[in-house]
Amino acid sequence: MSDAITKAMQANMAKSIEYFQKELRGIRTGRASTALLEFLKVEAYGGMVDLRDVAAISVPEATQLLVKPFDPTLKNGLAKSIEGADLGLNPQVEGESIRIHLPPPSADRRKQLVNQVGKLAEETRIAVRNDRRDAMKQIDALIKDKGNSLSEDQGKDLKSEADNLTKSSIATIDTLAKNKTAEVESI
Repeated sequence: MSDAITKAMQANMAKSIEYFQKELRGIRTGRASTALLEFLKVEAYGGMVDLRDVAAISVPEATQLLVKPFDPTLKNGLAKSIEGADLGLNPQVEGESIRIHLPPPSADRRKQLVNQVGKLAEETRIAVRNDRRDAMKQIDALIKDKGNSLSEDQGKDLKSEADNLTKSSIATIDTLAKNKTAEVESI
């Protein structure tokens, strides 16, 4: 039973970190990245879908993105969605594709991006701490349940393991955030 608590906590923390990494890929730096647009919600066929589901996104140059809609009739709507996405991008329709030049972000925009990284990191740390709290509650419940074979010493060991796992997860989050912040600031 105690192994199940630890494994569930590890899995939840890993999911939180994985989600954080995915979100970081979508934060703009000086280099073009398809991750910037992949999960952008656009209106197509009467509903909101991810851009990657209705178009191919490529990086022809370090500061350019090229979006080729699978259905060319969507190009103007996609361009408007990209422009309205608050990413500071100005898409240009060229033939059957959309070209997006990525100018280097201004100093103010870089500060906003750094703040966004910090906010995402803190949200992820909170999720990890919540996973720890839930595991601690389960461990306490197992210790109180006399019909269970978990002694107080085993409970302390489990709590110590949970604390160590939490510390290592938060260290990973801090490292990822620090690296992304350095990447944003070095533009």
